[in-house]
Amino acid sequence: MDSALIPRGVKRCPIWQFALGLGIAGIILLWGVYAMLLCWFKGLNQTNMNDYYGFALWIWADLAVIALGGGAFFTGFLRYLVGKDELKNIINFTVVIGFICYSSALLILAIDVGQPLRSWFIFWHANVHSMLTEVAFCLSCYFAVLTIEYIPLILENRQIDKVPFFHNLGHNMHEIMAIFAATGAFLSFFHQGSLGGVSGVLFGRPFAVREGVLIWPWTFFLFTWSAAAYGPCFTLLVTRITEVISGKKLVKENVIQLLAKISGWMIGTYILAKIIDTWYWATVTAPARGFSLMDFYSNNSLYGIWILVLEIVVCGIVPAAILMTRAGRRNPTARLAAFALGVIGVSLNRWVMVLQTMAVPVMTFDTWHLYYPSWQEVATTILPVAYGVILIMISFRYLPIFPQEAELNPIVTPDHQTGESVSDQVPAAAAQDLSPAES
Repeated sequence: MDSALIPRGVKRCPIWQFALGLGIAGIILLWGVYAMLLCWFKGLNQTNMNDYYGFALWIWADLAVIALGGGAFFTGFLRYLVGKDELKNIINFTVVIGFICYSSALLILAIDVGQPLRSWFIFWHANVHSMLTEVAFCLSCYFAVLTIEYIPLILENRQIDKVPFFHNLGHNMHEIMAIFAATGAFLSFFHQGSLGGVSGVLFGRPFAVREGVLIWPWTFFLFTWSAAAYGPCFTLLVTRITEVISGKKLVKENVIQLLAKISGWMIGTYILAKIIDTWYWATVTAPARGFSLMDFYSNNSLYGIWILVLEIVVCGIVPAAILMTRAGRRNPTARLAAFALGVIGVSLNRWVMVLQTMAVPVMTFDTWHLYYPSWQEVATTILPVAYGVILIMISFRYLPIFPQEAELNPIVTPDHQTGESVSDQVPAAAAQDLSPAES
């Protein structure tokens, strides 16, 4: 029964190995669910958040997964609107990753609200003057878009596709997918930007406050830019991890290098803008409010000046230099290191904009306020990771998310008449038919 659900022309691990992997991830998932239920039934006193840290580990995780999920909207933009046709061979996986990231973001918000049954207040009693209201609307709408993009992948399952209604539905949805890609890019631009805008207008928190262009602080544009730059790094990193675990080559080299090159140039231009922003903030914006650069960095181990060097130099300039050069992109080890550094870099940026912003003393009688999350916060932050692993495992096993897999990994079986090995590889035309992006 299980083999009948696996896409044609590919091979998967034995069902017991698959079940074992699901079991391990499931145990971690249940740990997170237990912590989530504690927070819902007992309240936010299960956390270490306080008057200083109303935004804490959850909000950092929320902003981080939204940024890492930016690979979905940016790759869709490149594929459907710019016309980078090679990306059709990885666009399905970006949809899966984007779906995981945005559903995880909504789950985190549901936990952070404390009373999830009142989540509808966001929409019914909307504060139209708040950027977070716009974030909530766009986040929810883009998750709906990702769901619509994910449904055709589910309909491509071998058994579901046999039903004529589902077959025709999936085909027709593919025909209009460019409309959803454009809608997703539009929605992502605004909610990514508004998340940065929230930090930029915190005038009572001089570490985050920025000057602006028209009505938007610079962080509005930097957040959108960084999500488009670093999001593909996360997609390519997870793709490589999937290849290593499965023991298969899933995407051709030209596709990887094209997306890596675009990501490299995006990171390079973003880091240049980030350096200019940091310099202006340190020499103009902060001094105008009575602060020097070193007032924002302490001698404690969490918020030393090293964190700025790590974000801009190690996790910004270095991966940009690797991915922008042909030699760097062609070196698998250097390229993988660049992907990992990029993921760390954008996550670190969200960390400082959430947590360091709160930690820096703003009054003369203030001291540095360090924050350490409770185990419930840690468990609920790991919860989306376990959920993501499970969904990727199921999608990889039962859905044709990698159109080039059959071509790159032909199944060889012995010919009983000649005794020679023959390939059961699906012909190129048939392999294309299996791809949702090709329909």
